[in-house]
Amino acid sequence: MLRRKVSDDLVKWKNKGDRKCLMLRGARQVGKTFSARAFAEENFEAFIEINFLKQPTLKDIFKGDLDVNSLLKVFSLYLPEARFVQGKTLLFLDEIQECPEAITSLKFWREDGRFCVIASGSMLGIDYKRPTSYPVGSVDCIDMYPLDFREFLWAAGVSDEIIQILKDSFDSLTPVSEPIHKKMTELLRTYLITGGMPDVVNAYFAGNSAADADEKQRAVLNDYKYDIAHFAKAEDKIKAEKCYFSIPDQLSKENHKFQYSVVESGGNARKYKNSVDWLSDANLVYRCVNVSKMSVPLASYRDEKNFRLYPSDIGLLTAMFDYSVKDGLMSGSTQIKHAKGGIYKALVADMLIKNGHTDLYFRKNEQATFEMEFLLETEKGVIPVEVKAGNSRSRSLDTMLKKDEYLYGYKLADANVGKVGKKITLPLYMGMFL
Repeated sequence: MLRRKVSDDLVKWKNKGDRKCLMLRGARQVGKTFSARAFAEENFEAFIEINFLKQPTLKDIFKGDLDVNSLLKVFSLYLPEARFVQGKTLLFLDEIQECPEAITSLKFWREDGRFCVIASGSMLGIDYKRPTSYPVGSVDCIDMYPLDFREFLWAAGVSDEIIQILKDSFDSLTPVSEPIHKKMTELLRTYLITGGMPDVVNAYFAGNSAADADEKQRAVLNDYKYDIAHFAKAEDKIKAEKCYFSIPDQLSKENHKFQYSVVESGGNARKYKNSVDWLSDANLVYRCVNVSKMSVPLASYRDEKNFRLYPSDIGLLTAMFDYSVKDGLMSGSTQIKHAKGGIYKALVADMLIKNGHTDLYFRKNEQATFEMEFLLETEKGVIPVEVKAGNSRSRSLDTMLKKDEYLYGYKLADANVGKVGKKITLPLYMGMFL
């Protein structure tokens, strides 16, 4: 069984004194249903699950009055085996975006308070699918992602003790011992090709098979094609799919800016912008936006027309490439130089997103003489992060740190921990601590 951080979050939610209903949000197959079931098994006497995609007839339960007493009567007709035990029952409403009335009912479950309710859905960010009466104030939300690198390490059998050694090294800026550093670098390369989709990780570790993992990844990508075809507006279906599967080509360019002309010769924002917005709303991609000035607040300096797109999971990105790219990543081959830089930037984006940095920023000037891959907004100001697939010079970071307003900056590279002046060098795997 995969160990997930969200398990602790679910327990905290259950123990709240004034508990609301809970919404688990995230893309398809990131582990929402599995986590809810495991949580129910360990914490509740009774568990009732409805999946509105698999059981569309059960939408009828919510077609009438939505007060809880009325709903319990209808439940007894449609699901006579369901047991509602006060204070000991978890009701799980999966793929709830398919039943707007069920979303509205969350207000009344919360007011009633006798039962715990978790809702989940993979397309909750799609505006046109939202009900007209969203239960504002009645729902807490947890955003779920595929396994992050720490969770991947757990799946690989790495202990909390070893991870704490890495964290101590990060905090103290002291090098990691060579045996541990070497093993972490190997595991990071494995994470590059598997990513964190639960079925993919399970497939890989079940037989130590990259081929089995790749097969699962391609199944997920096919499912995402289905989601685009099923949920996107008619005029956006083909365009959204083209934008999504253009990401490897976008990130293989020397300039990783998303260009509509890469999607289609002559493509432009007028034709494709709505499709990119849809992919973002569906949690299939995340934008990293260029800024005109590297100062707080970064949002004030956004250039909305200049952005990069990163997929929601690094493994799905590498699966979009030819399999030779995965071989090259594992072996350290120089034959994939065209793709390597973009992939490693996507790796760090993956780590930042899964650590809660959902607003990503970078800086690249028009002359292409300066580039900073990521800019983190903190209480200490803007912290620059430069990413190197190898360990080449960090000219842009060095230039930036000459200015007094920047207290320090990170260089993530194929290197051990070190510090020179205000520049902190970290091994790429320590991106999980940022």
